[in-house]
Amino acid sequence: MSTRAPAPAAAAFFDVDETLVRFKSMFRFLRYFLEQRGEPAGTYERLTGELHAAAARVPRAEVNRRYYRLFAGQDARRLAQAGASWFDYESVSGSPFLPETLREYRRHQAEGALTVLLSGSFFACLDPIADALGGRCWALGTRPVVRRGTLTGEVLTPLIGVAKGRAARATAAVRDLDLARCSAYGDHATDLPFLEAVGDPVVVGDDPVLMERAVLGEWRRLRPGTAPARRPV
Repeated sequence: MSTRAPAPAAAAFFDVDETLVRFKSMFRFLRYFLEQRGEPAGTYERLTGELHAAAARVPRAEVNRRYYRLFAGQDARRLAQAGASWFDYESVSGSPFLPETLREYRRHQAEGALTVLLSGSFFACLDPIADALGGRCWALGTRPVVRRGTLTGEVLTPLIGVAKGRAARATAAVRDLDLARCSAYGDHATDLPFLEAVGDPVVVGDDPVLMERAVLGEWRRLRPGTAPARRPV
């Protein structure tokens, strides 16, 4: 009598900014970091203004690279400590998580699924978020280049767009996951590659590109402030 091999485990992949948490973590952390360093008033507005202006001319991945150049010369351990303090600060006035997506996250967690954060953000922001979520949570983000404990200002690969799809497939290969049994949650058109990689894609919010794809693919939709729209039976 043959023994059937166990089915591959499932996972739930989550974009982070404005999908799982209410804000854009990279920008909120930057504001906090600059204030803690005592930078002159207006520094945050100037730097983010330059990034937003660049976003109209260059791909999002390039904007991601320019963001990390702002941290050239910073000590990685101090950034990690600043990230923990920043997230504590964000949590003082209430939960930083979107309740609708957090409920989905907790459901997958209770079912024993591996939960994976996929984000263009980095360890200073993602590690405290993963710690707050607890359980079997992997946090995969853009990896700054660190030499002798110091950020160079460059990154390996921005975890934006197609890189998120590759990260989901690589995670599946490493953990022997069946992507057809996996879920993914994203709020922006650049999340499309990893949403299309799984069997249960969920659109969070109302991005027009994702909304159109959701209609075509009969994907689930999750609108903050409402109950999730389920896939037709």
